[in-house]
Amino acid sequence: MDEITPARQWRVPASLPAAKLAGAVLLVALGLLFADGDPVRVAVAALAAAAVAGWAVRDLVAPVRLAVGPDGLTVIRGFAGRRLLPWSAVEAIAVDRRPRFGLTSETLEIDAGDSLHLFGRYDLGANPEEVAAELRAARPTSTG
Repeated sequence: MDEITPARQWRVPASLPAAKLAGAVLLVALGLLFADGDPVRVAVAALAAAAVAGWAVRDLVAPVRLAVGPDGLTVIRGFAGRRLLPWSAVEAIAVDRRPRFGLTSETLEIDAGDSLHLFGRYDLGANPEEVAAELRAARPTSTG
C-alpha cells in the first residue's frame, strides 16, 4: 500500500474569470453608452475594463492558488508564479474573520515567517476554515 498523501489543490472557481470578463465588456459598453461624445469617459471606462480583464487573465493563467503535498505548500507568487513553502517554513495556519457591511469575511492566512499568504473564498473555491483544517491535517507531525 502506498501511504503518500496525494496533492490537493484549491483553485479559482471556473465561473469567476468569465464573470470578470463579462464585467469588463459591460464597463466598455457603459462607457460608450454614457460617453456623450466625451473621449475621457470612454478612456476611463476602457482603462477600468482593462484592469478587470487583467484580473480575469490572472485567474485563467494561474487558477490554482494553493496546493498541499508531502513536501509543503505551493502558493501563488506574483502574477502567475509559484513558490514552494516547505513544512518547516510554515509557522502558522489560521483563519481571520472580520465583519464588513453586515457580513463576515473569512481569509486563510499562512504565515511562513518571512512572508504572509492570504487567500479568500474566491481564491480557493472553498470555505477557508475547511481548507485550513485540511492543511493542518496534511501537515506532518514532526518537522525534523
